[in-house]
Amino acid sequence: MTKVRWRHSLVTRLLATSVLIAIAAIGSTAWLAVRTATRAISQEQGRSLTDDKGVYDMLVTYAAGHPDWSEATELIRVRAAKLGRRITLMTEDRQVIIDSGPGPSLAAARPSAVVDPLNLDLGLTGGTERIDTRAVGPYLLPAAERAKLRDYALKSKSCLDYAGVSGRVVDTPSGRPALELTLPDTSGALARCSAGLDEEVTDTERKALKTLGKMTSACLGGVDGGTVMVSPQFSAYVVTWKEAADRTVVPIVPDYRTKEKGQVARIRSCLEKSRRTQLQPFVAPPALLFVTDPDTGAAETTFTLSEENTVRIVTTTGAVLLATILVTVLAGRRLVRPLRALTEAADRQAPMVVSGRDEIAHLARALNASAEQRRAMVNDVAHELRTPLTNIRSWLEAAQDDLAPTDAQLVDLLHEESVLLQHLIDDLGDLAAVDAGTLRVHPEPIRVRDVIEQVVEAHRGTAAVRLETRVEGDPVVRADPVRLRQVVGNLVSNAIRYTPAGGAVTVTASDTTIAVRDTGIGISEQDLPRVFDRFWRADESRSRATGGSGLGLAITRKLVEAHDGTIEVQSTPGRGTVFTVRLPALPA
Repeated sequence: MTKVRWRHSLVTRLLATSVLIAIAAIGSTAWLAVRTATRAISQEQGRSLTDDKGVYDMLVTYAAGHPDWSEATELIRVRAAKLGRRITLMTEDRQVIIDSGPGPSLAAARPSAVVDPLNLDLGLTGGTERIDTRAVGPYLLPAAERAKLRDYALKSKSCLDYAGVSGRVVDTPSGRPALELTLPDTSGALARCSAGLDEEVTDTERKALKTLGKMTSACLGGVDGGTVMVSPQFSAYVVTWKEAADRTVVPIVPDYRTKEKGQVARIRSCLEKSRRTQLQPFVAPPALLFVTDPDTGAAETTFTLSEENTVRIVTTTGAVLLATILVTVLAGRRLVRPLRALTEAADRQAPMVVSGRDEIAHLARALNASAEQRRAMVNDVAHELRTPLTNIRSWLEAAQDDLAPTDAQLVDLLHEESVLLQHLIDDLGDLAAVDAGTLRVHPEPIRVRDVIEQVVEAHRGTAAVRLETRVEGDPVVRADPVRLRQVVGNLVSNAIRYTPAGGAVTVTASDTTIAVRDTGIGISEQDLPRVFDRFWRADESRSRATGGSGLGLAITRKLVEAHDGTIEVQSTPGRGTVFTVRLPALPA
């Protein structure tokens, strides 16, 4: 059998197709799983962060307007029920202030945030100010002062309107009105129009700001030549007295005198510290915030696949499956197409055009060769049967027409032709039994010398050549006696047939080897591989002058193989041929 190269093999193509399909399917599924899981986790993390931020903002708002947490219990329980989470507030030494429900201990848990309106978590607020503007304390204005400031605010808004700038009046948490632009201001009108409003200070604010200024000055240990003052916008400035009636205002800004930048930072730090001290009695004390799962006590939410992500997974998986099926069908049709063509060619009993180099192509070539051999065999069988039947018919018709006498000679001729027919039919029967696997041998220990002498004696009287035997020792093999005589007989009769008169045929044996050597015409080197083909003869005319059906050597090889043996041939044209049979050794 011709060996198919690995790169042309059908197995390689199937393996490559399967690997590509598997890689595509696995890659698509992995990509889908990663994308979906990442998206779902991001959604859950975003939702969790939003929930935590919402809870934090709610509690900071409460803390900025209340001096303690006594009224926050119901607020926390309602929010916890809405979120399906457990919300817990603890003091800094882990004493529970408020807990929305029972659950695992949080003694060693990490808090989600620290709720302190005087020291905001900038990561959650996204701002830059540490003190919550809703913590107003002593700066909360009464109604009368609010109304007075609103009049100033409305005048400032009229100024904006006159300047063609769109704005509105809004109330700050302390009740102090402020101007807010609704469209960009490119002319600086807001600074001009709101200057009077910003400088206007009510009695309530003046009192609280004076106290804040004194606290800041005390924090600084006093200011040489003046004192620290604070504006309603909580910007500090230093008031110095050069003369009794001359007051100079020095604003606290980063670019004020490079040598005093360190003092500016120190004043700002003291101002912020003083504000915290001033507002502390009016806000709830700092508390540790825990937003956790009610069952596990974990701060992270559990991953759940949303309906949208489920639909996306099902849709993408279905698409990958459909694509995989489509690719598999296309690849399968491409691989099966040659088999269908081969089947159609076999049904039509016509040769198939072969162009590939894989296993299917080799199969097609083998089937083409088999079909050709089958046609040649049918022609050979017809030819072999036609000759004796034609002879028999011709002689019988001649006898019917009284053109040939019906004597003993005619009977001998008809008998000879019928014997040839019988021999051909027996040979075909043996081959049919071999092909069908029904040929049976009945091996038994036999003496090789007895078989060789029987065969040689049977041919000695009719042969025109010298027959000789050479047997070393007394070899015994395990074989079917009838079939072994048939093997040796076919080889001897074939040697006699192709050996000229006066030549010699020698049968030798030693151990498990039997050889038949002749001094005949020999076989050319290019014809040696065809010696055991059915109906093959050395003479191209397929003449029956030398006799034989052309099946003897084919049957001989099959019989030897049925004994688990081997047969080989060596020949030199003009000098003779040697057939060597090797049988298995007799078991001990």
